[in-house]
Amino acid sequence: MCRGPAASYGTSVTSAKVQVNGVNLHYQQTGEGSHAVLLLPGMLGSGQTDFGPQLKSMNKQLFTIVAWDPRGYGQSIPPSRDFPPDFFERDAKDAVDLMQALKFKKFSLLGWSDGGITALIAAAKYPTLIHKLVVWGANASVTQEDVRIYNGIRDVSKWSEKVKKPLEEMYGLKYFAKTCEAWVDGISRFAERSDGNICQELLPDIKCPTFIIHGEKDPLVPRAHAEYIHKHIKGSRLLLMAEGKHNLHLRFAEDFNRQVEDFLQT
Repeated sequence: MCRGPAASYGTSVTSAKVQVNGVNLHYQQTGEGSHAVLLLPGMLGSGQTDFGPQLKSMNKQLFTIVAWDPRGYGQSIPPSRDFPPDFFERDAKDAVDLMQALKFKKFSLLGWSDGGITALIAAAKYPTLIHKLVVWGANASVTQEDVRIYNGIRDVSKWSEKVKKPLEEMYGLKYFAKTCEAWVDGISRFAERSDGNICQELLPDIKCPTFIIHGEKDPLVPRAHAEYIHKHIKGSRLLLMAEGKHNLHLRFAEDFNRQVEDFLQT
């Protein structure tokens, strides 16, 4: 079959579910490049709500892009989302097992916020499978200051309409509100551990090339977290975006996509 120019280059986004670890996990996939990339969303996130500009605009000749909905989020319901002490490890295993079920032998991880924490754990625990790692808005520990910040977003009725609306549409208000409260409780429990540890001890085990991006105006994740991750992953690179907030990959999508594509290609 004759192929036309770039427009026919696998630009459509497909959506499907696959059973992984007893759960039907939903994912979106686009592109047909040889470099597979998994996008990992944040709290209450999904491919649809968290990665529109990446699914639409990342280079589809170079990359095959997969965005997943972790269990209990997006369209990976049932089950309802819960937050046992090992929920990040559970997400890391689910994410890696999903990519293996989709027959990707090796892949890169792009993790935002909670998805960044999941990606750090996955890169440390499954080093032979991970090609490169990009994280932003992530943290390897939880401080008392973080707990104060999290409690500030516990009540979703106080969120801005812009952030709240797509999540309310996806989940309905009751599930959205209940899950956000459960998340605040779940992540705040890490602050009770020594050093507030989530995955600090795993960072030196990350051997793949790693790119950490931090928005200097991020109201949810203080800069010290990005600097700690950078310091403890040998050879990692840190980019500070002066105007970036927590959602810098959405707000500055063009710049973000270019920086990430350059890193993944080198």
